[in-house]
Amino acid sequence: MHTDPISDLLTRIRNAAMAHHDYVTVPFSKMKQEICRVMKEKAFIKDFKIETEAKFKVLEISLFEGRTLSLKRISTPGQRLYIQASDLKGTRGGLGTVIVSTSQGIMASGDAKKKHLGGELVCEIF
Repeated sequence: MHTDPISDLLTRIRNAAMAHHDYVTVPFSKMKQEICRVMKEKAFIKDFKIETEAKFKVLEISLFEGRTLSLKRISTPGQRLYIQASDLKGTRGGLGTVIVSTSQGIMASGDAKKKHLGGELVCEIF
């Protein structure tokens, strides 16, 4: 049992990228699926798909070859961090993004700022 499944997702992706793997599999959840959707939109991962052949659903995440990712969990189960839309800023000069959980779903910080939505800071990707 994992106490922080989002942190587990980020760690698995980070480790697979550092080991130069083509893909990584993680247990499925809707939150992880939405985080992967945002990562794909922002071109941090190639693609992802849901595999249902096993006993439990898993996400198979395809990674770019030779690309290193810096993934950092911001809000943890022990310390939730929330931010208003007016305080959202770019990450690392616009090269990275922050994923935010808003009332309208999971989205990148730039999209949340355009829609004037604040929320919980999930993670930072660079």
